[in-house]
Amino acid sequence: MAEAEDQETGSLEESTDESEEEESEEEPKLKYERLSNGVTEILQKDAASCMTVHDKFLALGTHYGKVYLLDVQGNITQKFDVSPVKINQISLDESGEHMGVCSEDGKVQVFGLYSGEEFHETFDCPIKIIAVHPHFVRSSCKQFVTGGKKLLLFERSWMNRWKSLVLHEGEGNIRSVKWRGHLIAWANNMGVKIFDITSKQRITNVPRDDISLRPDMYPCSLCWKDNVTLIIGWGTSVKICSVKERHASEMRDLPSRYVEIVSQFETEFHISGLAPLCDQLVVLSYVKEVSEKTEREYCARPRLDIIQPLSETCEEISSDALTVRGFQENECRDYHLEYSEGESLFYIVSPRDVVVAKERDQDDHIDWLLEKKKYEEALMAAEISQRNIKRHKILDIGLAYINHLVERGEYDIAARKCQKILGKNAALWEYEVYKFKEIGQLKAVSPYLPRGDPVLKPLIYEMVLHEFLESDYEGFATLIREWPGDLYNNSVIVQAVRDHLKKDSQNKTLLKTLAELYTYDKNYGNALEIYLTLRHKDVFQLIHKHNLFSSIKDKIVLLMDFDSEKAVDMLLDNEDKISIKKVVEELEDRPELQHVYLHKLFKRDHHKGQRYHEKQISLYAEYDRPNLLPFLRDSTHCPLEKALEICQQRNFVEETVYLLSRMGNSRSALKMIMEELHDVDKAIEFAKEQDDGELWEDLILYSIDKPPFITGLLNNIGTHVDPILLIHRIKEGMEIPNLRDSLVKILQDYNLQILLREGCKKILVADSLSLLKKMHRTQMKGVLVDEENICESCLSPILPTDAAKPFSMVVFHCRHMFHKECLPVPSMNSPAQYCNICSAKNRGPGSAILEMKK
Repeated sequence: MAEAEDQETGSLEESTDESEEEESEEEPKLKYERLSNGVTEILQKDAASCMTVHDKFLALGTHYGKVYLLDVQGNITQKFDVSPVKINQISLDESGEHMGVCSEDGKVQVFGLYSGEEFHETFDCPIKIIAVHPHFVRSSCKQFVTGGKKLLLFERSWMNRWKSLVLHEGEGNIRSVKWRGHLIAWANNMGVKIFDITSKQRITNVPRDDISLRPDMYPCSLCWKDNVTLIIGWGTSVKICSVKERHASEMRDLPSRYVEIVSQFETEFHISGLAPLCDQLVVLSYVKEVSEKTEREYCARPRLDIIQPLSETCEEISSDALTVRGFQENECRDYHLEYSEGESLFYIVSPRDVVVAKERDQDDHIDWLLEKKKYEEALMAAEISQRNIKRHKILDIGLAYINHLVERGEYDIAARKCQKILGKNAALWEYEVYKFKEIGQLKAVSPYLPRGDPVLKPLIYEMVLHEFLESDYEGFATLIREWPGDLYNNSVIVQAVRDHLKKDSQNKTLLKTLAELYTYDKNYGNALEIYLTLRHKDVFQLIHKHNLFSSIKDKIVLLMDFDSEKAVDMLLDNEDKISIKKVVEELEDRPELQHVYLHKLFKRDHHKGQRYHEKQISLYAEYDRPNLLPFLRDSTHCPLEKALEICQQRNFVEETVYLLSRMGNSRSALKMIMEELHDVDKAIEFAKEQDDGELWEDLILYSIDKPPFITGLLNNIGTHVDPILLIHRIKEGMEIPNLRDSLVKILQDYNLQILLREGCKKILVADSLSLLKKMHRTQMKGVLVDEENICESCLSPILPTDAAKPFSMVVFHCRHMFHKECLPVPSMNSPAQYCNICSAKNRGPGSAILEMKK
C-alpha cells in the first residue's frame, strides 16, 4: 500500500516539475533531492515531527517518540527510544556532542552522545521546546532552556546539581526558541522576547502582528543570522531585528542592549520556516489555493523562496513549488526548515518526507543549460569554470553542441565550432568529417579543416577535394590555392583534374587549378605553358619565383602578346639570363613588339642597344613617330645620313630640319622651315638657336616680300639683329599687318635696353664706390708685427732678437713684410715701392703702407 502511494506521489512530482519548467525559463537557484535510505524506512512506519542539523550529522524526531541520528545521506547511525509519544524538539550544541530532547508527554532529556553525562526530567505538561547552550560542552556553560506553559532555564551548579529559573510565564505556551551566543529568543502567544543570559535581563518584546491566527496552527519561526541579528517569521510577516548596545548615557534602569527592527515586510503566503543565505533569506511557505472546479480551499505544494529583504519590502529572487509526500494533508505547523550553515544546505521537513535543498553549483548550471539546449552558454560556462566542474567535460559539451547544430541543419555554424571544440585532436576531426560526409555537408566543414597542427590523413583532404571537384570548380580552385600541397596526394588530384578536363578541355578554372597543382609538383614547364595559354597574370610571378628564364626563351612573343609592359620589364631586368640579342631575334617577325622592347631599352640606357639604333629609326618612323625626334636628339650612335634618308622619304619635316641642322646644313634647314612649314616663329626660333648672322640675313631676304613674315620678324628680332636693317629693306607702299604695333614694340624694347644699361651702370658705380671705401678702411687699419713674422726676402725674423739694436722694415698692404735693406732701391723715375711677391704673381702691386725704423 505504501509503495503504491509512493509511486503515485513520484508521478505527481514529475508532472508538477514539468509544468513548473514549462511556466518559467528562469534557472532555479537551488536544487532538490529527497533524503532517502534510512529516512525512507523510518517514514514508511512513522512520521517526522522535528529535526535539527549539525555539520556532521542529522537528528530526526518522530511522532512515535523515537530520535534517530543520521548521516548526511540519510543512513541511520543511532536510535534512541525517548518516549511513546511525539518528539516536539531536538537541540544540539555547536560541538555536536550533546543533545537535548523534549516530548509531548512532558519528558526532557539532555545527554552526551559520547559520554555518560545525562539529565532526565518529566513535567506535568507537554514540553514544546528545548534549547541547550551552544557551548554546552564547556563546564561553565551547562545550561539549557525548556518551554511549555513557562520558559525555564536549567543550570548545573557547582555541586553537579541542576537548578531551574523561570525566565517567563503567563502569556501562553512557549512554541519556539533559538539560542545564539549569550542571547535566547523565544515566542509565545503574545510575541517574541529576547533574553540576555549574561546580564540576566530581557531586552525586548516584539509583539505578534496578526493575532487572528492560531499560534498552535501557525507557529512563529525564529532564526539567528548572526550573533546580533534575529529573523522572525510569523503568519505572513517577516521582521529582521538587530540587537545593539545601548550608550552608557542612556542606560539608567534600562537593559544594556536594545533591539531595532531594521526591516519589516509581508509575504504572500504563511511562513513555515526561515533560514539565512548570505544577505538573502530562504523562506518556506505554506500555501492554500482555491479549486477552480469546486471553489473549495485545498492545501497546495509548499514553496521555497529566496528573497532579498529591503527596508519595507522584499524582492523575490526565485520561487520553487515542492512536491513533498502527503502535502495535501499537511498544515502550516507540519513543515519545518532546518539548515546547515557550513554548507548552505536546507532541509524541508514534513511528516512523511524530508527534502534537501542545495545551492546549485556550476555543474548544475551546465545541466540546466544543456536541458534547455543552450549549448553555447553551457560551453562558455564550462570553459570559464573548468577547474570547478566535476561532472562535465568541455569536450563532451562541445560534441553535444556540434550534434545539436547538425540536427538543426546549421551546418556552417557546426563546422565553425569544430575548429574551437576539436582543437588538435586529429582522431575526433576525422570522425566528425566522416559524419559531415554522411549527411552530404563536406563543403561546410572544408574551410575549417586543420592545415598544420594537427594534420589529418591525406584521404580526408582528398575526399573533400573530390566533393568540390564534382560540383563546384570555383570552390575546388579556392581550396587548392589555400591548402598546402603536402596535405594530400598531389598526383591523385592532378589525375582527377585531367579526367574532368577531358570532358571540358577549355574550362579556365580547371586549367588554372591544374597549373597550380603542377607548380606544387615542381612541374614548372607544364604550369608555365598553361598560364601562357590562359594569359594569366601569375605567369610572371611564376617565372621569377622559380627562375624559369631558360624555359621562356622561345615564348617571348607569347609573353609580349600577353602583357608587353611586364614582359619588357622582366626581360630587361634579367639581361644576364636572356640576352638583348636573343630577344631581338625572337621578335624579328613582330617589329611592333621589337620596337616596344628596344624603346624601353633605350630609355634605360642610351648606349646598351647602340647596335640597333639604325634599326630603331625605321621602327620609330613606322610605329612611334612622336618619339622619333627625341630619339634622334638623345642618340649618339644613330647614322645621320640613314636617318635623313628615312625622314625625307616619309616627309618628316621637323625631324629632317633637326638632322640638317645637326649635319651643319643650317641654311637648308631654315629654308625647309620657311618653305615647308611656313612658320615664321619656328624659323626665328631656329635662327636664335643657331645664332648665325648669315641665317638671319637669309631669313630677312626670304621674308622681305611676305608681309606676315615681316611682322613676325619685327616682333622678335629686336634683341638679336638691328631692326634698321630690316626696315630699310621694306619696299615703299607694302602693306604690313600691325606695322604700328611692331614699331612701337621695337621702340619699347630699345627703351628697355637703355634703361637696363643705365640701371646696370648705376649699380656698377655704387658697388665700385662701396668697395673702394671698404678697401680704404681696410688699408687704414694697423698691422700686427711680432716675433713670428718673417721677411719675405731673407726669410729671417722681421724683428731683431736684440730690441736695443736699430732696425728698419716695410709692410705692404698685401701684408707681406720686408727688411728695408732687403728691398731694391727705388729709381728716380718710379719712387714708389711695390711688393716683389705680388708684382711677380701679377696680383697687382702692393704699395708700402708702413715703414718702421728704430
